[in-house]
Amino acid sequence: MPEARSAGDLYHRFAFDKRVELDRGDGVTVGKWQEQFSVRAGVINLRGGEAVIAGRLQGKSAKVIFVRASSQTKEISTDWRMRDARTGNLVDATNGEMVDGKKWTGLSYNIAEVTVSDDRAWIDCLGQSGGASG
Repeated sequence: MPEARSAGDLYHRFAFDKRVELDRGDGVTVGKWQEQFSVRAGVINLRGGEAVIAGRLQGKSAKVIFVRASSQTKEISTDWRMRDARTGNLVDATNGEMVDGKKWTGLSYNIAEVTVSDDRAWIDCLGQSGGASG
């Protein structure tokens, strides 16, 4: 049986972004990321499966990021992304990926799967980095 999770396992801080469509003003809509919230999180590095090893060969990494279940975290879905807040900053950019025009300089993960734990206290997000954002 796996070890029980606790608040002591939440060493990291992750921000969760949702993709929103914005009108540029000329009738064309563009997708931008909008931060929904930032929370403490735990990270489990996936190791041995065939798909994980193949992904590493392609420059991709997979992790399970777990957060406490709350009204905010229960909204997370597979069309969102997660950003490891300890690895970068939001910087001004002429054509940034965020709604406010900023660009993220750190690690981000596309959410491939969202699972609620059996005791409903935790939300697990399978994150994949190294691919297209969004």
